[in-house]
Amino acid sequence: MGEIAKAREPFQFFTRLHLSELTGLKAGTLEELLEQIRTVSGSCIYHHTHRFLQQHQYLSPEPPNDFAFWVAETLGERELAERLASIDTVQFSSIRALREKIISTIEDYMKEYPLSKMRFASEGRHFYFIKSISFVLPTPYVAHDLREFLDILNKVTFDSIYFHIFESRLRLEKGDNDFSYWINNSIGDPILAQKISKLDPYTRTMDDLKRTIISIVEKRMAQNG
Repeated sequence: MGEIAKAREPFQFFTRLHLSELTGLKAGTLEELLEQIRTVSGSCIYHHTHRFLQQHQYLSPEPPNDFAFWVAETLGERELAERLASIDTVQFSSIRALREKIISTIEDYMKEYPLSKMRFASEGRHFYFIKSISFVLPTPYVAHDLREFLDILNKVTFDSIYFHIFESRLRLEKGDNDFSYWINNSIGDPILAQKISKLDPYTRTMDDLKRTIISIVEKRMAQNG
């Protein structure tokens, strides 16, 4: 077996603690929903598009986002719900870009169906905006090469995987997940980096995502001898 190449820079694994906080903001119509989406913090947009992934780590993340669910179940605007649900979150590298897509989707729908403005949520069924608060903490795990990286992947929690795959790319606007960035720039293996980068993490459970990344790294190491 060939010698494992050392990384130019070691990979520090982080984890995160998550809290959800009520903002006091709510919407009862599409117009109110749209206005709030324009102005709420990015942490609100993140919460309502990633809540299911954060809370149900072993289940298939089918509900796409809270906005789609609310306009369908409360306002009865199922076509708009389908349009919101079809937004491919993985294509966006920032909360700002994701917010703009949600806004334009609702705006286009309201222009196409002006009567949608007349629908009101019944009492107690308003959309309540919640923001996601994360506390990022270093773990004791540091990888100096792919073998150590693989060993640590088997040990770290889903919260660590979640941070490096989702939060680093979207909330911190890094453009790519931390694993792919490190493998490409510090390990010097763009093929392996691209394989991980091309995964759609939004269609997988956290358990499946972790297992898939481990499998990809194992196969690449076997290829390299």
